[in-house]
Amino acid sequence: MDERIVLNVGGVRHETYQATLKKIPATRLSRLTPTVSNFDPLLQEYFFDRHPAVFSMILNYYRTGKLHYPTDVCGPLFEEELQYWGLDASDTEPCCWMQLLHAKDTQETLAVLDRMDADHEDDPQLREQDIMKKFGWEEDYFQGKRTRWMKIKPQVWSLFDEPYSSQAAKFIAGISVLFIFVSIVSFCLKTHQTFRLPVLTGQNISMPGGYFQPSIDRISTEPLPIFGQIEMLCNIWFTLELIIRFIFCPSKMRFFKSPLNIIDLVATLSFYADAIMVRFVEDEPKDVVEFLSMIRIFRLFKLTQHHQGLQILIHTFRASAKELILLVFFLILGIVIFAALVYYAEKMEANPNNQFQSIPLGLWWAICTMTTVGYGDMTPHTSFGRLVGSLCAVMGVLTIALPVPVIVSNFAMFYSHNQARDKLPKRRRRVLPVEQIRLQARRHAAVLEPSGSQGGLGGSAIRRKNMPILINQNCCGDEENHNHKHREKSENSGK
Repeated sequence: MDERIVLNVGGVRHETYQATLKKIPATRLSRLTPTVSNFDPLLQEYFFDRHPAVFSMILNYYRTGKLHYPTDVCGPLFEEELQYWGLDASDTEPCCWMQLLHAKDTQETLAVLDRMDADHEDDPQLREQDIMKKFGWEEDYFQGKRTRWMKIKPQVWSLFDEPYSSQAAKFIAGISVLFIFVSIVSFCLKTHQTFRLPVLTGQNISMPGGYFQPSIDRISTEPLPIFGQIEMLCNIWFTLELIIRFIFCPSKMRFFKSPLNIIDLVATLSFYADAIMVRFVEDEPKDVVEFLSMIRIFRLFKLTQHHQGLQILIHTFRASAKELILLVFFLILGIVIFAALVYYAEKMEANPNNQFQSIPLGLWWAICTMTTVGYGDMTPHTSFGRLVGSLCAVMGVLTIALPVPVIVSNFAMFYSHNQARDKLPKRRRRVLPVEQIRLQARRHAAVLEPSGSQGGLGGSAIRRKNMPILINQNCCGDEENHNHKHREKSENSGK
């Protein structure tokens, strides 16, 4: 155990005691023996082709029992090196937890952006394998069973569901966004009085003298007929798009689980339900018709499918779910407390204009005050009530301001990584793994081995075939030597 061991890691030599490496059992360094393939008997050292800077931290962990995170190394690289040496990243000291957490957050962000990017795979063969796996045709693809449907279905699906996959997909996405905007603008404008027609009803009123006078009353208004035609045209496109996406989707179950598809389906069905009720029901319920019309406004959420900025915003809210839940909890807690306080504070003094007749009314005042809206419809008039109102406003500002930096940092992280992915080149140099290089070398050696074992003309012929340049050089050299000897013999005979 007192023997010293020399470790050569990436060209940097480290020397330590064998007992030091035994401090952490069941790791790669604790099982070093001269029989392993990394041992060099000539230099009497163990060689590892790994990152030398990270190994300094790992060897220091064996010496001191404390694992620190290097500041000049990327997080995934550090975790990969720890995994190679048989260590766990959870053993990192508390002073380095923030760096490790930042590295994990970056990896999660990149994984989310990879799912957002439809063209993240540069290799056409690997991209095709991913498509076949997505549609459940992986086994047929490897068996060479390619049908025409297996080619057409992914192409049509990418046209209608992946707006950035091709120029044709961008054109179809532009048409879809145009119809969404036209539908929403039409829905909003038809409620304005300028674009509505009065619904009149007439009746005869009996007058003295035995004659009747006609009377016309305005009972309601209805939108112009052009809005119904626009709505019909837009829903024809939405119905066609929904049917095509349903037919060519990879999985029918995942299709109906998607929130955007559910919104699109409900909004489309609400239009047809509205049309059926207006046509076949004489006294259709106005509230139900208006509710069905209101559902179509949720088609705005489909814009998240066509704009990466909105997708980043949604992923930011998902990543900040804990902070948002904490914000809502503190708001509810403060609203209930200050609503009860202002209710009893207004009753402590003579107050003929007391507007806080109950605690539920105080809840409305508290939520408007804590969110700094302040409608002014309810105000305290006593000294204690104003004191409670001041505390409520200050606590509201602090409660809302505390979680906001976390949400802003999450959005900045998603946005910066997305901008970097757009600016960096997508095609990168492919690095072969070392196992593949070694396998190719073994195969090459296995091919040359039989040729070297053969003797006579066969072996020389194979060697000439494998080394044509060397053979040509030797042939040229032999010819020159023969000519030189012939010239010397001629000169000697002449003499």
